[in-house]
Amino acid sequence: QVQLVESGGGLVQAGGSLRLSCAVSGRTLSDYVMAWFRQAPGKERERVSTIAWSAGYPYYADSVKGRSTISIDNAKNTVYLQIDTLKPEDTALYFCAARFTGRTTYEFWGQGTQVTVSS
Repeated sequence: QVQLVESGGGLVQAGGSLRLSCAVSGRTLSDYVMAWFRQAPGKERERVSTIAWSAGYPYYADSVKGRSTISIDNAKNTVYLQIDTLKPEDTALYFCAARFTGRTTYEFWGQGTQVTVSS
């Protein structure tokens, strides 16, 4: 059974940085695409960033492009999302998810970690 456990969220002032972690357990996801989504109250879920576990090819939504970095630590089986220059509009519940390469549906989801950015 695959489990994704996010951590690293918290309360931070605008302009600060956070590094979110997504620890993967159960089995390796080398044939998967990993993603970070976020959802703010009253807003639709937004796909923030993705990366193919083996091939890379990072993608960033326009809302975080230029101030975010997605990465994978194979030794720790963990996916990271670093967000710099945080803005109040980055406030949301951030989720980690995984889908098999070639599929469009994300089949594994974490419980989320809350990020709150104060102005």
